[in-house]
Amino acid sequence: MWKYLLKRFLLMFPTLLGVAVLIFFLMRVVPGDVVEIRMSGDRGAVSEEILQQERVRFGLDRPVWEQFLTWLWGAVRLDFGTSMWTGAPIGEEIKLRFALSMQVAIMATLVAVLLAIPLGVISALKQDTWVDYVVRVFSIAGLATPSFWLGIVFILLLLIVFKWLPPMVYTPFWVDPWQNFLQLIWPALAVGYRYSAVATRMTRSAMLEVLREDYIRTARAKGLIEKLVLSRHALKNAMLPVLAVVALEFAFLLGGLVVTEQVFNLNGLGLLFVQAVAQRDYTLIQALVLIVSGFFIVVNFAVDILYAWLDPRIRFR
Repeated sequence: MWKYLLKRFLLMFPTLLGVAVLIFFLMRVVPGDVVEIRMSGDRGAVSEEILQQERVRFGLDRPVWEQFLTWLWGAVRLDFGTSMWTGAPIGEEIKLRFALSMQVAIMATLVAVLLAIPLGVISALKQDTWVDYVVRVFSIAGLATPSFWLGIVFILLLLIVFKWLPPMVYTPFWVDPWQNFLQLIWPALAVGYRYSAVATRMTRSAMLEVLREDYIRTARAKGLIEKLVLSRHALKNAMLPVLAVVALEFAFLLGGLVVTEQVFNLNGLGLLFVQAVAQRDYTLIQALVLIVSGFFIVVNFAVDILYAWLDPRIRFR
């Protein structure tokens, strides 16, 4: 087990290094001078002296390999430099937004899992009955409904029916947990519903496949009660593909909720991505892509650990 975990852990570093190399040099092959494009877009004609000062300020006058090593060493120390847009340290720009996006992602994942696993299991056990059809309609509707549109519906219903509008100014959890919950539960429900639709269909398919296996028939033939057959034999084996779907969706939520964040007035990482691109802030874009990629890699590592725990054949292979 430890050998398997060590191998998976060490694979994270070359993957992250590859992402860092790719994003850094892709930003450098963008046509035109980064500083010139940004400055001329903001202020019209700019003198060459000012452009050179900006290049020196951001270290763009040095050789590319030296820029990369400096940026990489800073990234290792979680120092991503200064934003070309605001002039503030990138770490400070990301810090609060990361906490907000992470909380929404965690809450949406909890909503999705609490909906998807029970509904997927019930749908598989009641295959081709009215219960199965209701669950399938529920999941298909979730796939067809954009989360930002559902968020707008939530706000309108709360306003028209209950004469109450969710808080639109973000309050950190450590300042006022209840106010924080009242604001973030609605985007979590909107995103979690769509998220649960994917996981529900995967749970149903995996359970149907597992329930046809020989070891399930053997367990039933030995006289095990149905509850033990489902929990100890069927569900545990069916969770492998479901776990992969849940983990990938969770990692995506960290920076992929641009429109939903705008609907609920949340200044998260998704909105920061759009603002960084609009402002041509290449240093901030590099940091955001690296952070989100690193988060994907860490989530995949956690999934590998859970895989090995759920299925011993994986760690012994």
